[in-house]
Amino acid sequence: MKRILFLLVVGLAVTFISACGGDYEEPAATPTAIVGGPQATMTLTSTAFAAGDPIPTKYACDGDNVSPPLEWDEPPTGTRSLALIMDDPDAPSGEFVHWVLYDLPATLRGLPEGVSIDEKPSQGGTNGTNGAGRSGYTGPCPPSGTHRYFFRLYAVDYELDASPGLTKNQLLQAMAGDILAQGELMGTYSRPQ
Repeated sequence: MKRILFLLVVGLAVTFISACGGDYEEPAATPTAIVGGPQATMTLTSTAFAAGDPIPTKYACDGDNVSPPLEWDEPPTGTRSLALIMDDPDAPSGEFVHWVLYDLPATLRGLPEGVSIDEKPSQGGTNGTNGAGRSGYTGPCPPSGTHRYFFRLYAVDYELDASPGLTKNQLLQAMAGDILAQGELMGTYSRPQ
């Protein structure tokens, strides 16, 4: 309903401006724009590692390859769902997406260790498609060197109610203009020698 009203208002404004002889340029879309502004942040932490520290081997391809436990604070008023993306910007291809999880209940304040890779995990939410083309989490597995892994949590002002399997880009497009706040946790990983 909110989007329909927005489109109606924009349509009326364009009609009015055109009738008055003015020029109108449609604003460019910003997929990751935060509705609440840059000050709208959430705290995202893990009991498995501190921000900027190495991610334990248990959560990587060299270990059990299970997702680490995560916790976050209260999302802003108006949050209807949460989404999580984990990626590695240091991958040889420029980026490798390790986890896409969306439609998490707004009442959740964390995820336990080892979230299921099923399309609909018992903890809630819906798994998307990672960079390996599979559902759910896949742990750090850098070909060489130390890589950074970013977990980003998004508070969204509506329930996406999307089918399983969205990619990171599809999820960001679906959330565009509806992100109320964002939290970030970064850990590093290098494979044992």
